Amino acid sequence: MEGYFWRVTDVARQRVIVVLCGVNRHPQGDWATVALAAHPGDFVRSAVLSNASADPREFLVSAGDGAFTATATEVHLDLGEDARTDLSFTRPVLWPRILGGGGVFSMVPFLGQYWHPHMLGGTALGTARVGDESWAFDDAEVYAEKNWGAGFPERWWWGQAQGFDRPDVCVAFSGGVLTAGRLSATVGGVIVRLGDQLIRLTPPLSVVRSHTDGQLWEVRARGNGHRVHIIGKAAGAPHVLPVPLPAERRNIGTDLEHLAGHLSLEISGRVQYRGETDLAGLEIGHRPTNLDETATSDTLQASSPLPNA
Repeated sequence: MEGYFWRVTDVARQRVIVVLCGVNRHPQGDWATVALAAHPGDFVRSAVLSNASADPREFLVSAGDGAFTATATEVHLDLGEDARTDLSFTRPVLWPRILGGGGVFSMVPFLGQYWHPHMLGGTALGTARVGDESWAFDDAEVYAEKNWGAGFPERWWWGQAQGFDRPDVCVAFSGGVLTAGRLSATVGGVIVRLGDQLIRLTPPLSVVRSHTDGQLWEVRARGNGHRVHIIGKAAGAPHVLPVPLPAERRNIGTDLEHLAGHLSLEISGRVQYRGETDLAGLEIGHRPTNLDETATSDTLQASSPLPNA
């Protein structure tokens, strides 16, 4: 699987849209999981598209004979009259380091999944058709990431936020069970962009502890002279996003994401910052099984031990 994810935060209009595309390998032909979700409202449209391909060297993704196309600077999705996006990105703030967002784990072979936030800011321009509404974006903030590997972890949690008091602040965190053969470990990572500074806290050089019950997300991370404390709180009902069942060439709803939760970010140590936003993405999910149809927050919990300090 190669998964591509874009999140656009329009602070002025208090709007958020999410566009995703996961290219899944299959002996009968590669196919894609695609979706568009929007806040405010409970809008989600998803689809299974055939004829999918991804070329990470050129950053070119396509599926559905033109229904979805993406490059490093554009995303176009057409799932019908009520679910369309045409977006372009300018002044992108790209990942500046050799090692990816997962740190050392980016170099470890044969893990079940890898995570890399490759765009930590920039300006989103374009339009989206959300149900019977047409939205325009002219100065929105954008975040983009990629994940790839054999498939989704057994359980995972994730968050991303912009819309702070400073437009040059971006935070993302993730956690889950990484596997390599018979070995497995619960790991997490935190990425913070603060102006021209980038803080990456990932094992084994940093300690990252987190917990979520689907309503509250808390992450504490420390390393390299930095301490980061994140608290995220759900707001309203989550959007149910699709997760692929690769062998069955279909999607299933085991990914719950709040598109506009409250998140507080506190950084201490070598860098000092404290800020809040009400436009945070907060997610929890689990690997689908044939028995699942839709996840519920009552059955989803995920954590790595969270210290009191």
